[in-house]
Amino acid sequence: MDTVKVLYISQEITPYLPENEVANMSRYLPQAIQEKGREIRTFMPRFGCVNERRNQLHEVIRLSGMNLIIDDTDHPLIIKVASIQSARMQVYFIDNDDLFHRKFTVADESGVEFDDNEDRSIFFVRGVLETVKKLRWTPDIIHCQGWMTALTPIYIKKAFNTDPFFKNSKVIYSIYGDDFKKPFSSSFSEKLKLDGITDDDLKSILHKEVSFADLTKFALEYSDGAVIASPSVNKELADYVAKSGKLYLPTPDADNYVDAYNEFYDKVLESCK
Repeated sequence: MDTVKVLYISQEITPYLPENEVANMSRYLPQAIQEKGREIRTFMPRFGCVNERRNQLHEVIRLSGMNLIIDDTDHPLIIKVASIQSARMQVYFIDNDDLFHRKFTVADESGVEFDDNEDRSIFFVRGVLETVKKLRWTPDIIHCQGWMTALTPIYIKKAFNTDPFFKNSKVIYSIYGDDFKKPFSSSFSEKLKLDGITDDDLKSILHKEVSFADLTKFALEYSDGAVIASPSVNKELADYVAKSGKLYLPTPDADNYVDAYNEFYDKVLESCK
């Protein structure tokens, strides 16, 4: 039997960013799943507060150089990589001078969220998928962590669904209590469009301001499985998942979370055969 390949798309990973629920899970789960015999790749944005020298990031020239167009603007895609030696784990970073070089993650020093977070989300997810193609690596499971990854399910199911690298990939979306406060703009649905995505596919968010709850539900529409990854997930979303009819994993116990995720991956793969 072929080794199961798991692609982790994460908004943040420690030690590159401070510890929190998303960053910690994104650091330790991939290592543990790799130690279970699965093959992994891990991606995160190269936010400006990631210290390149200390963390020994370097650009991967053969993967960089593509331009991604968002809202009629060209954004060059830069790919960097670093290693967490103790975990025998590489982390790929999606970078762009315009979108990711300010010295904060998703909000400024006063806590005001950036207006272009929606563009950064689009660029990040598209950048990951294009880079995975260049790596010629075909994931069986794509596990998304953090709201900046929320467009992965629609892109996989509608825009990349005939691509040989992704046509059989199953998408799992983890929900955390990392709500953003400033809604995405009413033009967000137009900006995220790629060939294969129609207005009908976007009807739940079409031409409207998109809240954290809206974006999460939209991600779940196109996911094969969901994880209530934190006890702090708001009740509306936890209830929504439970009633959705989708496969889902309740918040795993800290002592056996690795086995819980590993078994859930198998369950999703089995149910989608």
